[in-house]
Amino acid sequence: MIVELRPWTTEDAAALCTANGGDQDLQAQFGGVDLGSLGSSQKYINEYLVMSETRRNWAICVDYVAIGNVGLSGVERRHGTAWASYWLASPYRGRGLAARALATVASVAFQEGLFRLELGHRVNNPASCNVATRAGFVPEGIERKKLRYGSQRFDVETHARLLTDPAPDVAPLPIQAYKATTVVE
Repeated sequence: MIVELRPWTTEDAAALCTANGGDQDLQAQFGGVDLGSLGSSQKYINEYLVMSETRRNWAICVDYVAIGNVGLSGVERRHGTAWASYWLASPYRGRGLAARALATVASVAFQEGLFRLELGHRVNNPASCNVATRAGFVPEGIERKKLRYGSQRFDVETHARLLTDPAPDVAPLPIQAYKATTVVE
């Protein structure tokens, strides 16, 4: 099994459709965005998963097929901060891939000058908490009723990892570095 991180391309639209299809948890995370067609998935990739100065996303790939995402958004250079996020298609959960991907991207972010990475997960999602903790993110507190999925609101546990925190004991994934010339067609 070949596992790597690389920038998203519109060629990943079919994989994004497949990952989202029938997965209630992912559909909630995507905020009800229609990812049921190649066109809508390509549009999502072009609008939300492209690389920019303030947003960085990598496809988590198994055998060259995108099965998840790890990303940084709200990249703020003055303070050296960003918001981390991750998701995996359900057949690939529980293998440590998300924690390895998150730890890898955190390492890249620190090498590029960021100091603090933050993330949050629903308190009723212990698997996401485990990913964050394994990737070296320390719990910092609970934000009450922060997220809304449908009509239901959820408390969120926030975590952060600092440049000065010890590196987690997880094997990094190979990563194709972001290049300013990366273009999503």
